[in-house]
Formats: sequence, structure tokens, C-alpha cells
Amino acid sequence: MSTTQSERLRGLLEPLVTARQLDLEEIEVSRVGRRRELRVIVDSDDGVELDACAELSRAISEKLDETDAMGEGEYVLEVSSPGADRPLTEHRHFVRATGRLVKFQLREGGDLVARVLAVDEDGLDLEVPGVKGRKATARRVEFPEIAKARVEIEFNRKDKKEEEEA
Repeated sequence: MSTTQSERLRGLLEPLVTARQLDLEEIEVSRVGRRRELRVIVDSDDGVELDACAELSRAISEKLDETDAMGEGEYVLEVSSPGADRPLTEHRHFVRATGRLVKFQLREGGDLVARVLAVDEDGLDLEVPGVKGRKATARRVEFPEIAKARVEIEFNRKDKKEEEEA
């Protein structure tokens, strides 16, 4: 997708997204056979409900029908949330990962798996799980030290609602 088309689509769609208290994370146009596919990825601090994606999809479709932003020809519109495997790249992504286990690739080399306890403007306060019965340890990581970060899926961890009920 050209930068001009990307900027134009962002300009058209961002007001629709922010009006619903969502963040526009990504816009991607790709070819799928003879048609094009427009993927719009949105998120919020509280996640994104399926109904919110459907409502936003209808609003985006109407807006695109009013303009020539997608040009001539058919396209498929997909509006969704980022999914669990999305890289953490923005400050807000780390804030939303508070309480979650995250795998970090550090710029100085090496990997670190730790739970995000707190996020501020400069970095993260982490809890590194203990190994072989040892206690967890605290660690501070500044944003410039992070090369890559991604939430680790935990199948046996209780969610916040379950913890409050217990």
C-alpha cells in the first residue's frame, strides 16, 4: 500500500475509530486473488468486543462507499482486534500488558520472560519468575533496552475476574 493511500485511509478512518473510544493500531491493504483486502486493526484498554468490530465495520464501509479511497474494483473489509501474538511496540501496548507475562528480546542480547507489574514513561517494573522453587525477583527494564516484546499466552493463569471471586 502506498504511503499516500495509507495516510488517506488513516485520515478517513481514525475519526470513526476514536469516536468509539478505540485506538487505530494498523491499516493494511493486500491482494487476495483478484480482489484487495483492507484490514483495520483496532484496540482499547478494555479490549474490543465483537459487536464493536461489527458496528465499526458498517461505519467504515459506509465511509469508504462515499469516497474513492479504495479506488475502483472489489475489496474485502476486515475489522478486528490485534490478537494475542501482536508485538508490543507502543507505550499503550505495555500498559495494556500490565499483569501479563511478556517475553522480551533485549538489545544487549538475551531473552527475558517476566510479568509486567507497572509501566511509566521510562520503562517497566517486572517480576521475573523464580526457577526451581526460587522466589520471583524484581527487575527494572528501560524502553531503550527492549528490542522486541510479545505477550506470552498462559493457559493455566486465572484472569482478573476469577482472582477477585476467589
